[in-house]
Amino acid sequence: MTATPSNKEKALQAMDHLFDTAVERHASDIHLVVGKPPLLRIAGIIEPIEGIQPLTREDCEALSYSICSDNERQRFIDNKELDIAHQSPSGQRFRVNLHWEKTNVSLVARTIPSKIPTMDELMLPPVVQGMTEYPHGLVLVTGPTGSGKSTTLAAMIGRINNLERVNIITLEDPIEFLFDADKAVIRQRQLGQDFLLFSEGLKHILRQDPDVVMVGEMRDPETIATTLTIAETGHLVFATLHTYSASQTIDRIIDAMPPHQQNQVRSQLALSLRAVISQQLLPQVGGGRIAAREILINNSAVANLIRENEVAQIKNVLQTSAGEGMTTLAQDLTRLIAQGEVERDVALQYLVGNERLLGDEGAKPNGGRRR
Repeated sequence: MTATPSNKEKALQAMDHLFDTAVERHASDIHLVVGKPPLLRIAGIIEPIEGIQPLTREDCEALSYSICSDNERQRFIDNKELDIAHQSPSGQRFRVNLHWEKTNVSLVARTIPSKIPTMDELMLPPVVQGMTEYPHGLVLVTGPTGSGKSTTLAAMIGRINNLERVNIITLEDPIEFLFDADKAVIRQRQLGQDFLLFSEGLKHILRQDPDVVMVGEMRDPETIATTLTIAETGHLVFATLHTYSASQTIDRIIDAMPPHQQNQVRSQLALSLRAVISQQLLPQVGGGRIAAREILINNSAVANLIRENEVAQIKNVLQTSAGEGMTTLAQDLTRLIAQGEVERDVALQYLVGNERLLGDEGAKPNGGRRR
């Protein structure tokens, strides 16, 4: 006799169907919001799934809670926010955020590629591939939400895993890409499940004999300080920040610290920072999206500017150091236009601050919504 599916099982089946639909339509994100049908972000544009009625409060709760354990549901009710990973029956993984919106449960899920891309597949330049060979120091991958930071980091960690006999430890919230250990030993640890706070996890990580450390995000002053210390003590550390440019990244780290510690942090950054990769994803000609990147290498000139609190001058170094593999976002956008990868009008929308495309020094960038 076949048991009748419970309401939670029915909701889980419906949720997994939505996940499968997202994968079939190459969506990067799924949104569940009361009063709207399920929404997909496809090539940067949010659109409803046709043929599904707007979701009620009860629909959103049932669908969202269907992928949570009892413990996770209680954490969400207590903390009002929850980040988890979910794997559908097809094996596809998603990074899921549950939150409250006008007392309603709401959900956003990010599709995680089932295969870890290579650095060549992401069209990362040789200078970035060389960053995986640094013996120590801090490499930052930055950009707004949805700019592919996690994917770039996964490709870099994947290269090390495939080539080096080292011990890799990741601290993530939640675990996104799953690595199979190759030449490396790799331990992936998840916030809330394997450690309680990033700052605490980092404090104990030196007792775990790491060679390479990946920090999902430097969120608070204590995490930043501990990450810098680990990078200073002979380890290669990769981390992310939600910033738009290399100089903004450095300012954000320094400004996050109390005033009496900022000079010390400048000195630490000048010494331990190796590189910053700031990227954005743009609509690509012919469909899909492509990354534009600003790449900063911490050479002696950059280190001196950081130490002397002249971060605003870093842009000048970027503009004149192409021979070292550096590039500004404007320079990379100009390259993508010349190669026919992006439309000029689209590229203009992604310029940061007062940047101009090469040859457009007298023109003003267009406004627009960046995705």
